[in-house]
Amino acid sequence: MKIKEFSFDLPPELIAQTPADKRGSDRLMVVERTTGTVVNSEMSAFVDYLPSGCLLVVNNSKVRKARLYACSETGGTVEFLFLEENLDRSWQAMVTKAKRQHVGKHYTFGSDPFLFHAQIISENDDGTRTVQFDEAITEDFFQKLGHVPLPPYIKRDDDFHDEKRYQTIYAKNEGSVAAPTAGLHFTDEIMAKVEAKGCTVVPITLHVGPGTFLPVRTEDLDDHHMHFERFEISSESAHVINEAKRAGIPIVATGTTSVRTLESAFDEKTGMVLSGLNRTNLFIKPGYKWRVVDHLLTNFHTPESTLLVLVSTFAGKTLIDRAYQQAIDERYHFFSYGDAMLIL
Repeated sequence: MKIKEFSFDLPPELIAQTPADKRGSDRLMVVERTTGTVVNSEMSAFVDYLPSGCLLVVNNSKVRKARLYACSETGGTVEFLFLEENLDRSWQAMVTKAKRQHVGKHYTFGSDPFLFHAQIISENDDGTRTVQFDEAITEDFFQKLGHVPLPPYIKRDDDFHDEKRYQTIYAKNEGSVAAPTAGLHFTDEIMAKVEAKGCTVVPITLHVGPGTFLPVRTEDLDDHHMHFERFEISSESAHVINEAKRAGIPIVATGTTSVRTLESAFDEKTGMVLSGLNRTNLFIKPGYKWRVVDHLLTNFHTPESTLLVLVSTFAGKTLIDRAYQQAIDERYHFFSYGDAMLIL
């Protein structure tokens, strides 16, 4: 298939620039795959649509303040998005003005007494740079100098409110450079209602990186290759998920990152979701055979993105096309800080 088949026209004013005034007050579109019905609702009613006793899987990755600004040796300002630390304590990063950022170029981050020096030690095939600091950096480095890595379609600088709102209430394991946005809708009250309905909430971790948010730059879907992202499923979570599968309990994934983690961890030989640390570059596109996920809570995604391809594969392209047009007609808010869709 061609990526152009997943294009649509979106009025710019429907791209959410800020979160809802109150977390959990977003709108919710409910899409029923078996009947093709599309219902306009509210996130406050989310639990009413959940199957009783289901398993709700959430991604507990925490967003790192991974966007930093450095001064280059020539005096210019360069923006870095730090993706992942390597075993030798160097870092993979995306950089602005990439054609000018070459091996051997030096940078300074911060100022006295919190000053750090780094240089680029390799230019990678995927367009990223490997950056080596003069000393090992810790999370304190990001907390003091970093910015919340809001996506480029949010046309404003990050502020204090984003530090909380661009983070799920159950975020635990630091490492994402973008939020697992479907989880941003949950509040303690909504989660309490989920559990009161007899549903079990199970955490897994996928650290969101370029594999999730980079656009498709190839004409044909088969030519697009995802970046690898790290994920982890604890033995406890894997046990609960596998017991649910055996018992025929519906598994509801929160977000496309949870979907990709569950489907990547499934082992064909044993028919089970495996625990442990791993990496995935799974690109779910039409023709994919679903193994674990039964239902999906997600946001409204950007045109021609791997995320839109995934949800179209899950629900059927014709149904998603109709639901998205209804969302536009009904003035839903789109993308990271936008409204939600529950696909049953």
